[in-house]
Amino acid sequence: MPLFFRKRKPSEEARKRLEYQMCLAKEAGADDILDISKCELSEIPFGAFATCKVLQKKVLIVHTNHLTSLLPKSCSLLSLATIKVLDLHDNQLTALPDDLGQLTALQVLNVERNQLMQLPRSIGNLTQLQTLNVKDNKLKELPDTLGELRSLRTLNISGNEIQRLPQMLAHVRTLEMLSLDASAMVYPPREVCGAGTAAILQFLCKESGLEYYPPSQYLLPVLEQDGTENSRDSPDGPTDRFSREELEWQNRFSDYEKRKEQKMLEKLEFERRLELGQREHAQLLQQSSSQKDEILQTVKEEQSRLEQGLSEHQRHLDAERQRLQEQLKQTEQNISSRIQKLLQENQRQKKSSEILKSLENERIRMEQLMSITQEETENLRRREIASAMQQMLTESCKNRLIQMAYESQRQNLVQQACSSMAEMDERFQQILSWQQMDQNKAISQILQESAMQKAAFEALQVKKDLMHRQIRSQIKLIETELLQLTQLELKRKSLDTETLQEMISEQRWALSSLLQQLLKEKQQREEELREILTELEAKSETRQENYWLIQYQRLLNQKPSSLKLQEEGMERQLVALLEELSAEHYLPIFAHHRLSLDLLSQMSPGDLAKVGVSEAGLQHEILRRVQELLDAARIQPELKPPTGEVLTPTAPQEPPESVRPSAPPAELEVQASECVVCLEREAQMIFLNCGHVCCCQQCCQPLRTCPLCRQDIVQRLRIYHSS
Repeated sequence: MPLFFRKRKPSEEARKRLEYQMCLAKEAGADDILDISKCELSEIPFGAFATCKVLQKKVLIVHTNHLTSLLPKSCSLLSLATIKVLDLHDNQLTALPDDLGQLTALQVLNVERNQLMQLPRSIGNLTQLQTLNVKDNKLKELPDTLGELRSLRTLNISGNEIQRLPQMLAHVRTLEMLSLDASAMVYPPREVCGAGTAAILQFLCKESGLEYYPPSQYLLPVLEQDGTENSRDSPDGPTDRFSREELEWQNRFSDYEKRKEQKMLEKLEFERRLELGQREHAQLLQQSSSQKDEILQTVKEEQSRLEQGLSEHQRHLDAERQRLQEQLKQTEQNISSRIQKLLQENQRQKKSSEILKSLENERIRMEQLMSITQEETENLRRREIASAMQQMLTESCKNRLIQMAYESQRQNLVQQACSSMAEMDERFQQILSWQQMDQNKAISQILQESAMQKAAFEALQVKKDLMHRQIRSQIKLIETELLQLTQLELKRKSLDTETLQEMISEQRWALSSLLQQLLKEKQQREEELREILTELEAKSETRQENYWLIQYQRLLNQKPSSLKLQEEGMERQLVALLEELSAEHYLPIFAHHRLSLDLLSQMSPGDLAKVGVSEAGLQHEILRRVQELLDAARIQPELKPPTGEVLTPTAPQEPPESVRPSAPPAELEVQASECVVCLEREAQMIFLNCGHVCCCQQCCQPLRTCPLCRQDIVQRLRIYHSS
């Protein structure tokens, strides 16, 4: 099996040596030798063949290179027709050209230390070859055509895998020196091979039926004797002379017949061996063809199986990718619908003129609260109110402590950290002292200190305020949507898809803008509540006893607006319908106009617009849902409340803490998202203006740009998850 070697690039020194030798060979008066040895050649250059042909070189030395073949492409051996000595030892030749016999002038061939597996049969055409050296190769047999080398004097086949010599070697009468590995020989036997060249040739001649003659008789041309010798007179006279001539001619004729018969036998033996070789060759070709067909069939089956497996795997991957894309598309549609509803809700609240009315009513109500009657003073539940205030202050202080800890951690990055930490420690110690204080002592302290009563009233006022609660719920919904959008964007990047990426970015920017606006509205509402509290404090300068306790009790006993509206006579199904559509702010309008389900079924979208419902989509949705409720009541009459029934709950109930979205609750569940920086803690910070939720509180401090979109961070907002 031939070996393949990677071509090496000659070094600079080898390249210069080659140029020098080529120039030296072309000079005038140069000898007949071309020596390009030790030039690190992977093939004989074309210029060497041209030089040998044009300048009639007789010696070509190419030893100690990296040749894998003697004849490169686009070159012919006829260019070396004048070469008598060819030295190729110490190369990497695996075979000699099949037309090597064209070098008819070749006398010395040295291919020692190569990788030859066999010799070409055309080597028998080298009739002038005197020395053949194939030492240290990988030959396993010699061709029969070696017997045609009539001038061969030296043959070296040692260092190979040869075990048998061809019988035709007996015809090489001029062979003087034969070098081989006697211990590895089978034919002739090793004893014969160990006896020397003469013993080997005698054995081969005996096996071939030839008479052995020493090589010295064939070194000089055989001169035939002239038959016309000077005749000398013999005593027998002419008769004896004629008888001697006749006998001589008979001897010559008999010798000729013997040689003719010997040639005929050799021809028959050669034909027999040739036929046997052809049969073996045909069998080998047939076996090779069958093995080749089997291998091709096996490779074809394996290839088809692999292609089928690849196609199935590709179909599975395509199906999985399509399923993931469908899921992503569905999730994006759900998020888009919820975002659209949030935006509509915000626009609806902006356009509503009832906000101003509610603010005015709130101011009137607060003015009414400032007037304290004697009956309320007598009925003051001091102990209960103080306990509620203590609980409210504890909760408020805990929240402030968390916020102060967060703010102090941010202020550690600037130079004012010492004073902030000292203030926080002082307040923290104060809260710890409150917690360690006995319950009765805390309540008595609340009863005595007007400032603590005022702080409790302020906290309850913020908690009970409807507008502040709506803003908080909307902020919470927007934080949830921003977290889901960030998770969806990270999942889309892991799947390496770009579909709808621009739409997600627009939605995220819209939500972040809406969040900033709601934060401003929340701060503005807190300022308004503080102004109302300032007015209350200014009007309480009369230093009436238990002023803030009475205000706190009034705020606790106050019924929510939804309960008041229900007591006025609104149907329970209509109230639930408006709450489900996130239209609670229209409850005062519906209560004022005494609208019922039956009355709404007879109205049109234009009538609702005249009443005060400005959104076209909400108008159609209210009328459609009312019609569905009435149709269901007709099918099952027990579902319809009796005429005149009003909602009279047995106990006051506070309105819900958050606005319920119209989407299914299962879709609002937010999965935990890990920080993209440390990959350990949960993401807790919202970056504005981009709106990404991708970092924890510890990792966001040194950041100046968002890790996902590289936008500048204008504001950081902490998310507090609650069960």
